Amino acid sequence: MSLDRLSRYLPCLSWAKGYDRATALQDSLAAATLTLLLIPQSMAYAMLAGLPPIMGLYASILPAIVYAVLGTSRALAVGPVAIVSLLTGAALAPLFPQGSAEYTQAALTLALLCGALMLLLALLRAGFLVNFLSHPVISGFISASGILITLGQLKHILGIKSEGVTAIELVRTTALALPDTNLATLAIGIGSLVFLYLTRRYGKSVLIGAGIAPSLSAHITRAAPVVAVVVTTLLVIALGLEHLGVPVVGDVPRGLPSLTLPMFDLPLIMELLPIAALISLIGFVGSVSVAQTFAARKRQRIKPNQELIALGGANILAALSGGMPVSGGFSRSVVSYDAGAQTPLAGALAALGFAVVVMLFTPMFESMPRAVLAAIIIVAVLTLVDLKAIVRTWNYSKQDGAAMVVTLVGVLALGIETGILLGLSLSLLLFLWRTSQPHIAVVGQLPGSEHFRNVERFPVVCSPIMLSLRVDESLYFPNARYLEDRLMALVSSHPQVRHVVLMCPGVNLIDASALESLEAIAERLKAADIQLHLSEVKGPVMDQLKRSDFLQRFGGQVFISQYKAALTLDPDTTLATLKHTGSEPKTHPLSEEIHHEKRP
Repeated sequence: MSLDRLSRYLPCLSWAKGYDRATALQDSLAAATLTLLLIPQSMAYAMLAGLPPIMGLYASILPAIVYAVLGTSRALAVGPVAIVSLLTGAALAPLFPQGSAEYTQAALTLALLCGALMLLLALLRAGFLVNFLSHPVISGFISASGILITLGQLKHILGIKSEGVTAIELVRTTALALPDTNLATLAIGIGSLVFLYLTRRYGKSVLIGAGIAPSLSAHITRAAPVVAVVVTTLLVIALGLEHLGVPVVGDVPRGLPSLTLPMFDLPLIMELLPIAALISLIGFVGSVSVAQTFAARKRQRIKPNQELIALGGANILAALSGGMPVSGGFSRSVVSYDAGAQTPLAGALAALGFAVVVMLFTPMFESMPRAVLAAIIIVAVLTLVDLKAIVRTWNYSKQDGAAMVVTLVGVLALGIETGILLGLSLSLLLFLWRTSQPHIAVVGQLPGSEHFRNVERFPVVCSPIMLSLRVDESLYFPNARYLEDRLMALVSSHPQVRHVVLMCPGVNLIDASALESLEAIAERLKAADIQLHLSEVKGPVMDQLKRSDFLQRFGGQVFISQYKAALTLDPDTTLATLKHTGSEPKTHPLSEEIHHEKRP
């Protein structure tokens, strides 16, 4: 097998053949930065999923190495991410108590299921399924997730106990537990939040103003979570705050995890399968979006189906090595990109750094306050909340805006799965409704040209014996009846018409139902001594029509252009209009009549 062909299955070979010492140095420096900055985040996202923080570190080792071998993006960093962690916690919380062995085993099973589903999608080349997750639905889900994550982390900031899977439950249980707030924990949490927010918002500009280079200022700013973790941990140790009730991470196992296969539990698998499918789709959409963003900057390209293989392998290895479901994260990838990573090897080297930390330095995390991890999560996920997008989307499209609002409110009030299902259902219903009434424009000839335009928008000339209709939508079963009714209504109001021409530049499909409607239209028009014709039919649609006997039976012609149709069916009007170049053309009475039938 040639190297080029082998690189289709092992994309790492495409960049490895040109790897040199300078690239290795840049990747090594980027890996050191990644290791340092992403340790607190990885632990925090494991806590967000209700799992021991060490599982976030485990999930940052083998999955990153697998992606470096199989992934096509040179900038994507794979590991625990906020949205996937939220979905993991939401799936497991109703099944088992947090902290139990069953909860941890279920997380491993969930990661294995996600990996298997991604590989199945890749095998079936079914990555197109993610197209059904419309952007408004994804945007509404992400904003709602950011709010849910923030509400869920308040208990760690306050040092209280609260629970719930919806915003209503979280607000209620948090409010009831407010009298039990631990003041020392609150001080750590609020202090960390303020420090991280101000650093993220103003840190880089302040450092640049102090004369520090912009690139170095960016790295220092991103190290703020590390500073917060170190300072608050030292405070806990120095002041003995753990004895005052400040929750800390506690005992963190030292050493690499042993490779084990999650227990096969068919009822649990069936229970987790729907959320595993959701995590797979959401994780894939997010990863591909991030990968494409960075690929565009470097004029590279990614292969979505190969990304499914890489992410599937990463999740399977996460399950086998005691980790949690993983995906490509924007914040992780930004850190990698800005640190100067040139190839996916930077992620693999960072994974080795995580392995060293797990083997040698986990005792340093025992006194880390959970409040600082919660603050890291909150500051990170609040950037996901974009409520202004609702206004922008609503102003542009009421239907898409409605889908976004329903998704956001549904996720907050009813839960993640229900909210997304409502948003998806509404999006599909609105799509079917919108395409069930396609825009059908009556068109006429622009004076002095061979172009045909909508009579409601341009001063055009219409033929007295030919009705030209432009269909701006594919024809399929939801709109077949509407086309028939709309066309016959126009024809019945213009008895002088002898030819009807359907312009099809916007028609990409004519399914069996629409074909039957066209046959019915042709028969009804023929009974009224009117002939149906087609124009500007696209090649694939024409190929489809040739597989039926419609073209032989309907009796009309198929014209390559609307001008050719008009020139053939009514040459006198067409040529006269072509010669007329005045700014106020004399429109035929037919066009004036049609103007009275404007569609909203």
